[in-house]
Amino acid sequence: MKHISSKTWFALSVLFAINTLNFYDRQILGAVGETVREEWKLSDTALGSLGTAFTLLYAAVGVPIGRLTDKFSRRWILFAGVTVWSVLTAASGMARNFAELFIVRLGVGSGEAACAPASASLIGDLFPASKRAKALALFMLGLPLGIALSYLGSSLLEHRYGWRFTFYIALVPGLICALLALLISEPARGAAEVHKITSAKRKGSPYLLVLSIPTMWWIIASGALHNFNMYAIGAFLSPFLQRVHLVSKLNAGMISMIVFGLAGIPGLIIGGMLGDRMVKSKPNGRLVVATIGILISAPLMYLGLRRPVGDLTGFILLTGFGMASMYIYYATVYSAIQDVIEPGLRGTAMALYFFAMYVLGASLGPVGMGFLSSYFTRQAALNAGVTETTFQALRPFAAQGLHSALYIVPVFGVLLGVVLFAASRTVAKDMEKLQRWMSESVGSKAKSHAVAAD
Repeated sequence: MKHISSKTWFALSVLFAINTLNFYDRQILGAVGETVREEWKLSDTALGSLGTAFTLLYAAVGVPIGRLTDKFSRRWILFAGVTVWSVLTAASGMARNFAELFIVRLGVGSGEAACAPASASLIGDLFPASKRAKALALFMLGLPLGIALSYLGSSLLEHRYGWRFTFYIALVPGLICALLALLISEPARGAAEVHKITSAKRKGSPYLLVLSIPTMWWIIASGALHNFNMYAIGAFLSPFLQRVHLVSKLNAGMISMIVFGLAGIPGLIIGGMLGDRMVKSKPNGRLVVATIGILISAPLMYLGLRRPVGDLTGFILLTGFGMASMYIYYATVYSAIQDVIEPGLRGTAMALYFFAMYVLGASLGPVGMGFLSSYFTRQAALNAGVTETTFQALRPFAAQGLHSALYIVPVFGVLLGVVLFAASRTVAKDMEKLQRWMSESVGSKAKSHAVAAD
């Protein structure tokens, strides 16, 4: 990207580092979850609820934080959020039981809620629309990279020092990132827009203004579906590999790193490049790319789940390409939000979007998958003539139960593709409305200045 200042690149680099740490910290539990389940004799429903604890506070706190990012310093919001979540992630390792870990994960979610609204708002003001998808794609590379590093680091650290140490290690890099956030030079609201409308605002409730845009409803629905799948996979991929394909905890972490982490990097890069290229010729180009990516991912994920026990090569290739296609979503849909929302409401829009993503998606993904897994486990046991419901009695059927539950991922993938297609049908009109309003706002401002001069 040409003509981007060093200050802008520094800001994007810091935001990338924060996002990487964000997903590193939240994925630790997915990497060591099977060990925690075994130690505390938890059901898959209980294991999944630990992921839900994080997302509940993440979603609830995210909405007011989104409004704060539209009014106050975004770098200070990032500083506070990163500090809180880093300290509480370290505290997760001190939990003595399920209840304590659940409560601490609630706190981690409240801190991490600051990252996405503040970062997306900053990027929207740092980069013009023609470069925004690439910038957001670079920022979102922190998602697969953080997940990959979390699986790698957590698996190695757990193998050598135990699962609690995997949480302790996150504190120092978190505090460093928090301090770096304070060095970001904040741009003015709307600084990267063609129409300079820094002070222009529409009248009315900011939440109703955002929800008055038809495309936002489709995007919000898509976020819920996509996050259900992503967080369900994140919570149960490593347990699936250990139970169904009979790999060790360490190897399960390595495979998860490749499939769920590293595979996302080409997806984000390709999504960002195609999104920016397509939108130049078609206003709905970004959402068309997102739709195609998701519809490609669904059959690949299905075929990956169909691989026989021990066929790790087939599983890695099919699921890896499927996950790469799923990651295209982030580089394209995040940018599409910026395309239909005025600069002064982008923090609010992202907060509403993330509220749905996490309350209806991420919070239900782990616990929903856990519930389905527990249900199918009990059914498998009953079919085998086992009526006991203790942890030990159901343990031999846990692999079959989880395997059956995971088929909901490709089903939701197809539904997500339909929703994104619907969004691609409304986005052009909403983009036109925004550009017309910004143009009129600039014209009105110019007339006011001319009258004042006279």
